[in-house]
Amino acid sequence: MWMTLYITLYLSFYCISADSVLRSGTCQLQGHFKLNGMYQDGDFILGGLFHVHFFTVFPELSFKTEPEPPYCEKFNMEIFQQAQTMAFAVNEINNNPNLLPNVTLGYHLYDNCVRLGIAFRAAISLASGTEESFSSLNCTGPPPVIGIVGDPSSTPSIAISNVLGLFRVPIVSHYATCSCLSDRKKYPSFFRTIPSDAFQVRAMVQILRHFGWTWVGLVYSDDDYGIYAAQLFQQEMQLFGYCVAFSEKLPPDNNHRDIRRITRVIYASTARVVVVFPSASFLLPLMEEVVLQNMTGKQWIASEAWATSPVYHTPRFLPFLGGTLGIAIRHGEIEGLHDFLLRLRPSNDPRNNMLRIFWENMFRCSFGNEGNVIDGEQVKKVCTGQEDLSTTNTPYTDVSGLRASYNVYKAVYALAQALHDLMQCKEGRGPFSGNSCADIINLKPWQLVHYLQKVNFTTGFGDQVSFDKNGDALPIYDVLNWQPSSDGSIRTYTVGVVNKGPATEMVLTLDEDAIYWNFATKKHPRSVCSESCHPGTRQARRKGLPVCCFDCLPCGEGEISNTTDAIECTVCPDEFWSNPDKDQCVPKAVEFLSYEEPLGISLTTASLLGTCICALVMVVFAHHRNTPIVRANNSELSFLLLLSLKMCFLCVLLFIGQPQLWTCQLRHAVFGISFVLCISSILVKTMVVIAVFKSSRPEGKGAMKWFGAAQQRCTVLVLTALQVVICAVWLSTASPTPHKNNQYIRSKMVYECAIGSVAGFSMLLGYIGLLAAVSFLLAFLARNLPDNFNEAKFITFSMLIFCAVWIAFVPAYVSSPGKYAVAVEIFAILASSFGLLVSIFAPKCYIILLHPERNTKNAIMGRETQKK
Repeated sequence: MWMTLYITLYLSFYCISADSVLRSGTCQLQGHFKLNGMYQDGDFILGGLFHVHFFTVFPELSFKTEPEPPYCEKFNMEIFQQAQTMAFAVNEINNNPNLLPNVTLGYHLYDNCVRLGIAFRAAISLASGTEESFSSLNCTGPPPVIGIVGDPSSTPSIAISNVLGLFRVPIVSHYATCSCLSDRKKYPSFFRTIPSDAFQVRAMVQILRHFGWTWVGLVYSDDDYGIYAAQLFQQEMQLFGYCVAFSEKLPPDNNHRDIRRITRVIYASTARVVVVFPSASFLLPLMEEVVLQNMTGKQWIASEAWATSPVYHTPRFLPFLGGTLGIAIRHGEIEGLHDFLLRLRPSNDPRNNMLRIFWENMFRCSFGNEGNVIDGEQVKKVCTGQEDLSTTNTPYTDVSGLRASYNVYKAVYALAQALHDLMQCKEGRGPFSGNSCADIINLKPWQLVHYLQKVNFTTGFGDQVSFDKNGDALPIYDVLNWQPSSDGSIRTYTVGVVNKGPATEMVLTLDEDAIYWNFATKKHPRSVCSESCHPGTRQARRKGLPVCCFDCLPCGEGEISNTTDAIECTVCPDEFWSNPDKDQCVPKAVEFLSYEEPLGISLTTASLLGTCICALVMVVFAHHRNTPIVRANNSELSFLLLLSLKMCFLCVLLFIGQPQLWTCQLRHAVFGISFVLCISSILVKTMVVIAVFKSSRPEGKGAMKWFGAAQQRCTVLVLTALQVVICAVWLSTASPTPHKNNQYIRSKMVYECAIGSVAGFSMLLGYIGLLAAVSFLLAFLARNLPDNFNEAKFITFSMLIFCAVWIAFVPAYVSSPGKYAVAVEIFAILASSFGLLVSIFAPKCYIILLHPERNTKNAIMGRETQKK
């Protein structure tokens, strides 16, 4: 902004000065800048701005005498080739009868010495002209220049466009890439034949993505080119989740202390890839320091500003910059340029003093007195002007990879094509007000801008030249690799191309086998803050560090991540669980008490053993059915009790195996009915014992008539029928069903039978418990009856075992997870069944099998003992 104000005031001063002489009828130039340049006259003049020198030296300003103009040092042969390419393009157009016939183009080129102030001086000289005076007060004729090729740097282009854009002077830059110049509202007459930095940055990030470099350093110059490029680069990196390890700005004054500090930062960083966006004069001191510090092991990524610069291709830079990957503008071929460059000769015209400077630097001689100093070196050789350029080997004569020069060539042709289209306009069909055409005698710069925006042609090399709505060229880049040559220097090789793809995406095509890597492994380096998190883990950011710095934590149970560098783990669906690697959800293992596992086998064996024992006891009892001990207390009830116990043992098998609807419905029903049949038989037995005892007394002689065989069977049947009713109601209203339960063990699916109705299940167990309690109470009361073989004692003991088992069952069942709850229930069934079987039938079998002499009526009644 201050520079724009400066130029505006500067131009205002000259306008006032010019106005003061208008009355005399003569316009006189108030000042003249001493600039290095080249000139060729023509009907229309094209301006050109090039940084032919690297550095500018400003003399001391005492203001006691007229200040000396600044002078430039360190001649750049590559840039001078670009200036000569413009001269070649103008001559080629003049010799082309199909383009601008009967019109001669001229040029006026200036050296800006990579300084904004000198670039301003050159731009003002081009815009205002260099004639000392003129007397035509009408100021007719074309402007001093109809367009400007340049400036190659972004900062001068911004400033010059801010001023000359007010007058709509067309400017076509061949190397200014700042994305800010795409703003058509600020720079309405700015065009360029090089893609914007916005595309370059995307191309660079594509390279980083290709090699997986997520942790990189950034170095940029302290000017508009570097600052805007750095901002775009950081934004693009954030878009893909990549990180900038450090961001350093190169000092504009090449301060050595700052240069060393930046070098230390680069060396200390864990980032092995360094991206550099410099202007040419900013980078050289840093690379000199890199050589002094012997800094190796870094992969440099070069922007188009220095990717092809021959300054860094010397053998001393090879150990440090070899293997550099760079983005370069598309190269092209210009037929006849090489011969044109070799035909160049110096001129005595002061407006062509750049030719003399070039000659002196090329041949290390001087046109003046002996002992002149050129780039800090004293030379004694005198130039003749007849030296042979074909014997030299410098970037000036190297046309093998024309890039910036090719852009200059396209810029000149774009201006010429626009002028040609303007001159082809037919009156009455023009684009301007009233369908008019531009007046060649009084050409306005903005009229040429109209045609320049619509330019569309193809070069001799086959490249299409056109501009989008922002004045930008079609984005296409070469990917270069710096490789060692046979003489120990560096040569650049094209190893890939980056084109614009769909939308704003850049598409990278790369030949990895052709890339030279300057590392011991001869492979591309890894540059990450943290290694990638494999599937099965997730990222956990380190506090206070960028997003690329993280730890890898394994996913929790039931969670997976099946991608690399997952941010979060995904919870598996209800019926799935994570595999051991935590990278895949697999169906949960279905758990149930099966016949194949040891616990199932043991319980099945116990069930069958109990069934067999019951069968053996039945056989024994059937064989000795007429003996007193079998006949005592109703042998029919004994057989019914054995049958019910057998059913209790067998119902266990319904609890083992994969739950089915029918097994779920039958298991508790059969269990409940079997145990009620069993307990009711015992209850009736107990009641028979008490009735027999009472009938032996005079006052109870009629007791047995109420407990005959029919009454006993009827009692058992009624008691059992009540349980049948309970089961029927339960199964018809809320039947148990198979259910996959994942609440017990999250990693497994427990296949169980849902009871359906808690009330129904509670009534079933409660009824069994009620009968057991009544049986226990009656048996306890009858335990001391006088019979020698009093069955009430054994029934009491069996009921005690039964109640103890089922009281312990409740907490054990509730606290057991999954299949173990089923195992607890089976164990309770088996334990209570064995308790009843052993307590009631073991003593009888003992007498029947081992002491048959005691299986008599007298022995049972205790009379034999009395006789003795």
